[in-house]
Amino acid sequence: MVEGGAGASGTGTLTLAGVPIGNVEDAPPRLLRALEGARVIAAEDTRRLRQFASRADVRLGGGEGARVVSYYDANENRRTDELLGDLRGGRDVLVVTDAGMPGVSDPGYRLAAACAAEGIPVTAIPGPSAVTTALVVSGLPTDRFCFEGFPPRKGLSGHLADLASERRTMVFFESPHRVAATLEAMAAAFGADRRAAVCRELTKTYEEVRRGGLGELAAWAAEGVRGEISIVVEGVRRRPDAVSDTDLLAAVSALEEEGVRRKEAITRVAKENGVPKRRVYDLAHGVVTAS
Repeated sequence: MVEGGAGASGTGTLTLAGVPIGNVEDAPPRLLRALEGARVIAAEDTRRLRQFASRADVRLGGGEGARVVSYYDANENRRTDELLGDLRGGRDVLVVTDAGMPGVSDPGYRLAAACAAEGIPVTAIPGPSAVTTALVVSGLPTDRFCFEGFPPRKGLSGHLADLASERRTMVFFESPHRVAATLEAMAAAFGADRRAAVCRELTKTYEEVRRGGLGELAAWAAEGVRGEISIVVEGVRRRPDAVSDTDLLAAVSALEEEGVRRKEAITRVAKENGVPKRRVYDLAHGVVTAS
């Protein structure tokens, strides 16, 4: 049985399992146990799943074996109905992708949403994520970030223009043959000097992290880039004089009303607005009057 057990209504449990993004040693023990105990496994690529199981020295389904079916973009709608039938019949289903977490730029969302709508139990086995891995090695702010997935092939300039005022750090996925063009478009939309990092082959033998301005990175990528790519881009920085004293004081008050201690509220407001902490401190303590 996959971890989670049958639901109260006699249905099976859907388990979304994170798979290492490169290094097989990153596989959590729960994932290996789940693969050995599974009876139904939906895999983005069945061949890659069997290769991973071989490297991890795991027998899919243990001694009894497991029914392994493909579950990828082209067949996701049809396969979702089939897997729902398994779950309704009391059979647990384990979903895995080639790497990372199902549902995050990979199949899994539709099935999880359908299960949630029907009251079928959904659980997860957390695992490595290229999103947070790229974020923490980028050297860019991590306190607030957003995941933007793969940029669209059509309307890229307009899509990036909509993100030009985003203040959170942004994480993107991109294919190696498109990364140069995407970085050029980002440099045009966000500014050539906007700080960014291109993270390549994370956790693998040839892991590489390139940091610099978007213009500089676009020139580097023009020579050709290989491997799995994540792009991390710093959010726009608000100029210190672009935010009023009144707005700063209101932000501190709002956090205090939420139960945040004044010292922490002052620190957060200063950091989020890119202004000196002393300025916010003086406002909050009445040393100066908001203007």
